[in-house]
Amino acid sequence: MSLKVKHINDFMEEYAPVELKESYDNVGLMIGNINSEVTSILVALDCTLEVIEEAKKKGCNLILTHHPPLFLKPSTVTTDTLTGKKILSLVKDDINVYSSHTNLDSAEGGLNDIVTKLLGFNKWTIISPNDNNIAVKQQAGIGRVVEFEVPVTLKELCSIVKEKLEASMVRYCGSEDKLIKKLAIINGSGEDFFEAARIHEVDCIITGDTTYHYISDMNELEIAVIDGGHFETEWSAMKVVAKNIEDKLKELGFENRVYISESCKSPYKYL
Repeated sequence: MSLKVKHINDFMEEYAPVELKESYDNVGLMIGNINSEVTSILVALDCTLEVIEEAKKKGCNLILTHHPPLFLKPSTVTTDTLTGKKILSLVKDDINVYSSHTNLDSAEGGLNDIVTKLLGFNKWTIISPNDNNIAVKQQAGIGRVVEFEVPVTLKELCSIVKEKLEASMVRYCGSEDKLIKKLAIINGSGEDFFEAARIHEVDCIITGDTTYHYISDMNELEIAVIDGGHFETEWSAMKVVAKNIEDKLKELGFENRVYISESCKSPYKYL
């Protein structure tokens, strides 16, 4: 039996059910044919033009991303827009794109859980539980809260984030010697959940993509924040997802290759 896009679709929706996505999100098969046979799979954070070219060079006709290329549905598909260029390039070369976004953040064993484990923690509660039946069964939701038996300083925690998430730098607010007893972890852009984290009485929040006014407020509230970067707080976890997909395919008897994108990188550079 040959591997089809449908097999990946079914596995991903078992792993991270669509029902777990946030209301604003767009997930699932973005572009392509559910019945297409899969040659090999390229896992990336974003479906950039560079990632598309990498898929072509590697002979991959399925790109699996975290961030959906059709987060906002286009009104037209032309080469005048970046989204149009991507769609036309993918269609021309029969490349399928499947995206699992906030549902994968939320799911049990998804990005929030993986990042928390990568940082060295094995016990947590959920900041903002998803209240549908699947989520309750899965213990799913956005954000994780960790309590320390032995408090660590903010400076020590910054070092852990840099090392474990392979971040070249982190931004933070708070006193370096502040003792952290309770920690919130929200991969990617987590500012929308700062208030929910504050209700949990956390001493520190680890996330990415923070902005000035949110950080100013947290600083006044004496809640430390470590911004490890949107890319960094998700890409390490997506590489684990790629391994999970590879293991599942082998378990099902498929030998298709799962590549981790080499062109997937943060758009930011630092002097």
